[in-house]
Amino acid sequence: MSSLSQRDLSVLWHPCTQMKEHEIYPLLPMVKGDGVYLIDDQGNRYIDAISSWWVNLFGHGRVEIKRAVQQQAEELEHVIFSGCSNIPAIELAEKLVAITPKGLDRVFYADCGSAAVEVSLKMSFQYWKNIGRPEKQKFIALSNGYHGETVGALSVGDVALYKETYGPMLFDTIMAPSPDCFYREQGESWYDYSLRQFEKMRSLVEKHHHETAAIILEPLIQCAGNMRMYHPVYLTKLRDLCDEFNVHLIFDEIAVGFGRTGTLFACEQANVVPDFMCVSKGITGGFLPLAAVLTRESIYEAFYDDYSSLKGFLHSHSYTGNALACAAGVATLNIFEQEPILENNKKLINKLSEVAEQFVDHPFVGDVRQTGTVLAIEMMKDKKTKEAFDWRERRGIRVYQHALTQGALLRPLANVVYMMPPYVITEEEIELLARVAWDGINKAVKD
Repeated sequence: MSSLSQRDLSVLWHPCTQMKEHEIYPLLPMVKGDGVYLIDDQGNRYIDAISSWWVNLFGHGRVEIKRAVQQQAEELEHVIFSGCSNIPAIELAEKLVAITPKGLDRVFYADCGSAAVEVSLKMSFQYWKNIGRPEKQKFIALSNGYHGETVGALSVGDVALYKETYGPMLFDTIMAPSPDCFYREQGESWYDYSLRQFEKMRSLVEKHHHETAAIILEPLIQCAGNMRMYHPVYLTKLRDLCDEFNVHLIFDEIAVGFGRTGTLFACEQANVVPDFMCVSKGITGGFLPLAAVLTRESIYEAFYDDYSSLKGFLHSHSYTGNALACAAGVATLNIFEQEPILENNKKLINKLSEVAEQFVDHPFVGDVRQTGTVLAIEMMKDKKTKEAFDWRERRGIRVYQHALTQGALLRPLANVVYMMPPYVITEEEIELLARVAWDGINKAVKD
């Protein structure tokens, strides 16, 4: 064990980690990033196949973003965002309003994705209170959904382990069956299955709309929910439904925004505009934590009143609108403006599709699915019956361990091996990841 690992394990507590595991599995102290690669303290290089938890868009150490942060640090690192402002925060908000679907005209900053979800839930809840509809307090969410790990975000999520652990702390949410196309019938299209699942959502909204503030979901991909995917038609129908029954629509684009699905934002593929859009992760190109909630001017106006009305929005973070993070965000969006990122990503998307084909007939791969730059390969004990491997067998971590020996950082979600690489990855590097995943799966499925 390296000295950095020893120092870390003597004082730190890592997220989503049973720390006792590090008695068996080594901790990787990373000391440098170089494009698509991470470099550990022993000089080993690893392809960052998961974009460091989906945040890195343009590779590690992207010069334009680094310089923007450095230059901003010379001027102003941070200022209270209540009663004050700063240039990068203004510029970033202007850019976000310009590039997001038309109608999202107001930007509220937060510190991370979970916090952005909390903001959107509270905004919707308070909006109805402000306009004299206090009975609209409930939220509808999708089964298998995930929106973060703060209490409100967990309440509208559907991860069994979290609910079993923290259930008494959470508020009740109405759960609609997911349009997750993994469960479609033999020969049934994604389109048809998503439409069929939508009818179940319609039934819930018809029953509960009078008490429902908003519906929240991740457009197209339930990322932490094993990268399960569905058709854009579900979003199209859902927008119409929310309009029909006067319910807010919240899109959690935290993981799928900024080009991940092939369009700048996933909701563009359904040609719909939510009432609230939560963005984070890639917003700073992986440099600094930042999130934002975009909403409509009409919602903003429901909070705009004399102080004595007490209608102001009650939410704050000490680092709201941080100048350094916003400068990184401005630089990130400048790259989208100056380079044909989405057009270039078509080659990346096509290559992922090409390498995915070899996994379709693997005897222990039950499903291969892709949306944009996200490819997921799901290992199964029996692909005909879709019988899953027992989670206690830890098949995914076997793939992870093999990948490390081959110079790749793949971190499966349970039995789902996925790739969500930075956009600067080459076709040759994708082919390498596919070979590593193939060999890793073969090792993992052996009893």
